[in-house]
Amino acid sequence: MKKELALFGILFVFTVACKNERKFDSDRNKIKENTVILNSLMQQVAKYPDSVGLRLQLVNALDSIGNYKAAIVQMDSLISADSLNYGFWYRKGCLEQDGKDTLNAIWSFNQAIKVYPSPDGQLALANLLAETKNQNALLLCQRVQELRLGREYSAHCNFIAGVYFARIGNKAKALQMFDYCINDNYSYMEAYQEKGFIYYDDKKFAEALKIFQFAAGINNTYADAYYWQAKCNEALNKKADAIKNYQTALLLDKNLKEAVAALKRLE
Repeated sequence: MKKELALFGILFVFTVACKNERKFDSDRNKIKENTVILNSLMQQVAKYPDSVGLRLQLVNALDSIGNYKAAIVQMDSLISADSLNYGFWYRKGCLEQDGKDTLNAIWSFNQAIKVYPSPDGQLALANLLAETKNQNALLLCQRVQELRLGREYSAHCNFIAGVYFARIGNKAKALQMFDYCINDNYSYMEAYQEKGFIYYDDKKFAEALKIFQFAAGINNTYADAYYWQAKCNEALNKKADAIKNYQTALLLDKNLKEAVAALKRLE
């Protein structure tokens, strides 16, 4: 039996190594391809600087490789030519949000909804305000709720309200809002996660574990649900379960560095 396990281990390592090598080659090819596309777009924008379409293509290309600063520079160029374009401000806000520049993202989303108070723009702004404990997040959510746009938008509004209450420490109200969100959208994974975080932070690890397990049952490809199950397993001194769930999380999301570190610590 031990020999069979050893053979399986060798085959597994060999298979993973082959896959990793192919993955490395694939990533290297993508980098080359993206560089060619990016250089071509930059040349075209330099040749036709007034082309909005080309500049937006360049923004998308820069965004795809995580070069948010350069993409924002391009958006600033578009905004300088048309400062009353809702889409430009909204796109810039999204780039700043992805680049972890919360203050400027709030400013850009504010400018966007001054031009046109779209539900998506208001919710994008509300989401950031909730994270920064700004009660204006609730006002924006209320405005969107009053539009009666359906359960999807209602779920977003309730989730953002839940985040606000969670960040200011009103856990009971936060849990209530997350439940409202889930009632609107049963598969709203972030709401389950936030509920689990509240119990985890209160060191109620068994209760938190149940929520993360339930979330994984609804969406078994959601890596964070397994990662946080593993965190709860660790807190409950269930090492084997923790390792299993960290491994599952890593299979679903290879970029979970925290899971890699946890496995090195436990194995």
